[in-house]
Amino acid sequence: MLIFIAEFIGTMMLILLGDGVVANVTLNKSGMRGAGSIQITFAWGLAVMVPAFIFGASSGAHFNPALTIALAIDGSIAWGVVPYYFAGEFLGAFVGACLVYILFKGQFDATDDAGTKLGVFSTGPSIPDTGLNLLSEMIGTFVLVFAIKGIAQVDGLAGGLSNFLVFGIIVSIGMSLGGLTGYAINPARDLAPRIAHAMLPIRGKGDSNWGYAWIPVVGPVIGAIAAVLVYGAIPWA
Repeated sequence: MLIFIAEFIGTMMLILLGDGVVANVTLNKSGMRGAGSIQITFAWGLAVMVPAFIFGASSGAHFNPALTIALAIDGSIAWGVVPYYFAGEFLGAFVGACLVYILFKGQFDATDDAGTKLGVFSTGPSIPDTGLNLLSEMIGTFVLVFAIKGIAQVDGLAGGLSNFLVFGIIVSIGMSLGGLTGYAINPARDLAPRIAHAMLPIRGKGDSNWGYAWIPVVGPVIGAIAAVLVYGAIPWA
C-alpha cells in the first residue's frame, strides 16, 4: 500500500508541475506565456526531483512504468509489487492532468489552438515519422534508465544528491532530444494525461491524436529494458 500511495502522490505531483509549466508557458492569458522551452525543460526536471526527494525512500520514486518494468526485469524489485507501481503511476498521472485543467480552465478557454491544448497534456512529434519518433523515445529512455543505474557507480553518493542528479539527467535529455517528440520517456506521463484530455470538457480541444499515442508507450518500455540489459552485461567490477 505504501508503494501505491508514494507512486500515486509522486506521479500526481510530477504531472501537476510538468503539465502545469506547459500550460503556464503556452496558454493564452497565462502570466508566463511565451517564457519558452528552457523554462519548460528545467521545470520538468524539477517536477521529477521534488517528489523524488519525498518518496525516494518509500518506493524508489519511479513515477514511470517503463522504469518499473526494467527494474523488475533486472531483479531490483519483485514482480509482485509491479501492479502497485502501475496503479499509482497511471492514476496519479491522470489526477495530476485533471488538476492542471481545473487550475488553468480560464486559460484553456482563452486559447483557440487545439494543438496547443493537447500539448499541455501529451507529447507529439515535430516531424511525424513513425520509425524515428519511436527511436527517439527509445534512445531518450535508454539514456534516462542507464544513467539512473549508473549513479550506483559513484562511491559515497548520498541518497539526496542522487535525486538531484536525476534532475540533471531529465534536463539534459530534454535540452538535447526534446525537440523531436517532446521526450515523454515515460508511458504514464503521456498516456494518462492523454486520456484526461479525451475525457475532460475542454472547449475546442480537438482530437487526442490516438494514432501517435502508442509511440510514447512502447518506445520508453523498449528503451528502458535495453538499458538494464546493457548495464547488466557490463563487467563493472
